[in-house]
Parts: sequence; structure tokens; C-alpha cells
Amino acid sequence: MDRLAGQIGGNPSQGKLHPMVEPFDQRQIDVGDGHIIHVEQSGHPEGVPVIVLHGGPGGGCSPYMRRFFDPKHYRAILFDQRGCGRSRPHAEVAANTTRHLVSDIEQIRRELGIGKAILFGGSWGATLALAYAQAHPEAALALVLRGVFLGRRAELDWFYGGGVARFFPDRWADFLKPIPVAERDDLIMAYHSRLFSNDRGQEIRYSLPWLQWENSLAGLEISGAGHAPPDYARTFARLENHYFAHGCFLDEGQLLRDRHLIEHLPAFIVQGRYDMVCPPQTAWELAEGWENAELRIVPASGHALSEPRIAAELVRVMDGLRDATRRSGRVA
Repeated sequence: MDRLAGQIGGNPSQGKLHPMVEPFDQRQIDVGDGHIIHVEQSGHPEGVPVIVLHGGPGGGCSPYMRRFFDPKHYRAILFDQRGCGRSRPHAEVAANTTRHLVSDIEQIRRELGIGKAILFGGSWGATLALAYAQAHPEAALALVLRGVFLGRRAELDWFYGGGVARFFPDRWADFLKPIPVAERDDLIMAYHSRLFSNDRGQEIRYSLPWLQWENSLAGLEISGAGHAPPDYARTFARLENHYFAHGCFLDEGQLLRDRHLIEHLPAFIVQGRYDMVCPPQTAWELAEGWENAELRIVPASGHALSEPRIAAELVRVMDGLRDATRRSGRVA
């Protein structure tokens, strides 16, 4: 790898999150197909645009995500992807594919009058950032990615086919429990038939263990889904399962195959050393040979955006880009 930053240490108190700010603009955008997308902007109205891509699919945005960007420098654009958060209709999978989401980002960019933007995304948000940048390389300034997921079969098999279960057999047993033994050879499809049963009560019942399994592995300090609202759990589980059942609507290996389309762009990849949801191997494969990519493997950290060292490193990246812009007039 030409430009590997390696294992990043540092005090988690460095890279302090910026103060909470309120949006200066909130709107609903009709993107067609019956979908209405919630979009917000915060920070400096004339600042460097950053399009924030949340995870899941189905996770939605949160006010916490605004805190990674210096509001005096950045114009942060957050939006809830089709079917989740404050977008409508909830949990809808019709006309909800990666191609549709890429089109939505482009519509948002044009409607807000943005020329080029930094793409900031983690987990599924990193997948979507790469897919959008490869479709519209002329619209990207840089990529800031966390916990890289490329939507490949091996990555789904790791999480839903028993790979990570070797580290968490107790949690895995809880995930298996609702599914009959005869159907456990394909857990994504076994859950799919129940999450799309047209029986709302059943869909909620099966959404909770789906959400619990992922949440319990997201942080280095294991936590569960807690008391997730049933509607949130159902929305998250249905959307995520829908995408995973269809291979994330990507050709196998597509994002690595088409990396050459964006290799001129700077990319900063922040990866937890002990990420059990999206292991570091994937981030390594993405960065290897990409001259303009910098991989930062963060010690004692898992997958979640809220992990202290992960959050601090992302702030350091964004503050570093801010400082470089002020010095040179260019993002990187």
C-alpha cells in the first residue's frame, strides 16, 4: 500500500467533537416513485459542502452527526435515505435500491446548488459514498469513510453465515433462536420471509432480534438493541434485509472493480482494529494500491460511529481537511 497511515494512536480527548448546532435549512424533497426525502443543512451556508451518508441501510441520520464538522467552515448536508428516518413512506422497499439512492444524492446536490462535495459515510454509508462517487466522480471533492463495507457476498457471509459467530456464540444463539433449524442455512432469506410477511406484528417480532444481533456487535463494549422503538426496529430490519437479500443491488465486487474511476480523489479511511461488523480486511483491500487513499486503523475500537477513538479520528480528518483548505485553497 503506497500511503498507509498505519495504526493510529493518540488520546481520545483529541479530535474533540464540535458543538451541537441547529440546521439553518430543513426541507422535504420529492424524489419520485412516491418517496419524499428529508434533508437538512447546518453549519456555514457558504462553507465547503459535506454530504453525510448514514448507515444501515435504514439507520437514518441523527443530530450527533452534525458534530464532526466545524460549523464555521463546513456546510453539512444530512438526509434520511428512502424509507427511513423522517423520509416517507416508512419501511418502504418499492423503488428502493442503490441506484435510486445514488440518484437521490444527485438530485439533492443539484437542488441545493452544490458543485462538488466531500462524501462522508460509514458502514453502508461508505458503500453508498463509493457508489455515488463512481457514478458521479465530477461531483466529489474527497471521500471520508468509516468501517468500510463493500456489499460483497463474503462480507455478508461473515456476519450472517457464522463467521463472526465464532467470537460471539451466545449472541449468535439468540439470533438463530427464532428461525427453525431447517431454515438456518440462509438466515438473510429466513428473516426476509418473516420481515415481509404483511403481518405487522410478526414483522416487529422478527425485527428485534435482527437489530439486536447487529447492535450487540457494533461497539467494542458490547451493548444490545435496548428498548428500540418497534417502528424503528421494523424499518431498520426491513430495509437492511431488503438490500442484503439483493446483494446490495451491486455487481459482485463492483466497488473494487470500478475504483479506478475515483483514484484521482483523496480518500481517508478510518477503520476500527476490532470491528466485528465490517472487519479491517475490507478497508485494507479498498486502500491497497490507491495512491491517494490513507488508511487509519484505530486501536481498541470497533464499528460504531460513537466509539470514542473512531469519533476523534474522524474529527481529526475533517479538521485536517479544513486546515489544508485554508492553507492552499484546495480540499486536499
